[in-house]
Amino acid sequence: MNVRLTQIDGKLPNLALMRLARHHGQRGDRFVFTRSVRRDMFEPEYDAVYGSSIFTYSADRVRQFVREFPGALIGGTGTGDWITLEDAVPDIDPVERYDYSMYPNFKPSIGFLQRGCRLKCKFCVVPRKEGRPRRNMRVHDLWRGEGHPKQLHILDNDFFGIPEWEQNIRDIREGDFRICLTQGINVRLISEEAATALASVEYRDDSFRRRRIYTAWDNLRDEKVFFRGVDRLEAAGIPPHHVMAYMLVGYDKSETWERIHYRFDKMVERGVRPYPMVYDRSRHDLRAFQRWVVTGLYRAVPWDEYDVSYKSRYSDKRSDTLL
Repeated sequence: MNVRLTQIDGKLPNLALMRLARHHGQRGDRFVFTRSVRRDMFEPEYDAVYGSSIFTYSADRVRQFVREFPGALIGGTGTGDWITLEDAVPDIDPVERYDYSMYPNFKPSIGFLQRGCRLKCKFCVVPRKEGRPRRNMRVHDLWRGEGHPKQLHILDNDFFGIPEWEQNIRDIREGDFRICLTQGINVRLISEEAATALASVEYRDDSFRRRRIYTAWDNLRDEKVFFRGVDRLEAAGIPPHHVMAYMLVGYDKSETWERIHYRFDKMVERGVRPYPMVYDRSRHDLRAFQRWVVTGLYRAVPWDEYDVSYKSRYSDKRSDTLL
């Protein structure tokens, strides 16, 4: 077979496409990996075409892809169709194994130790898509093995949501792995025991260079439990400046700039690093706020003096301490 694998969006390696690459590779099929949603004039006819989209804001690219390849099998959260690979490709190996050949510059090992989430945030699809937390794979199954860095990019949405987290921590520590938890931990639910365990491993940012724990503070009403979690992390040995908190903006219709800045200011005062996540991407003011924060310009330019036109002027002052 001649197969086309299409990553419609997302910067990280796409696990669904990596499973498909391994599946077809083991069958002796030829596959082409691309990020283009358009058919090149020199492209051959394919026996199978796959597309994967993670983000709903890629709807235009999804539509273009479907026009170009009307018979394609397309899935992912961004499409609104949550068909599983097992349903779409019945003979695929149910054990998650990946072909990394499409991402030669990506050195860590990536995947999920657990799936699902204990929380039911209305803006998040994970509880509806994946259900309650459950184990997905073990630490040493996620790692690619000897010859590869001992760096694990763990995509869990609720790392401490399963009883096996204790074994996972032991395996990470005993295996001398560095881990990145970019999806964030549920700091609202973190226990003193879990905080101590997290402090005992080499947690890193997505470049595996800086110490970083990711979490979130999405609702103003969660202020007390959010900072209780920050306190527990600090008591365990994880200082606030190691913590980056995603702050959802543009979702709550009653949200005001006063409430946005309240959350932002509280985190900055405590030493936590805010990272605004814009829910309504049509809100250019919120996207400007996001840029003001993630570039570190808030340290030099007050928000009421900031303007989009400052972007190029201050681009050379991008703050490494926030990234």
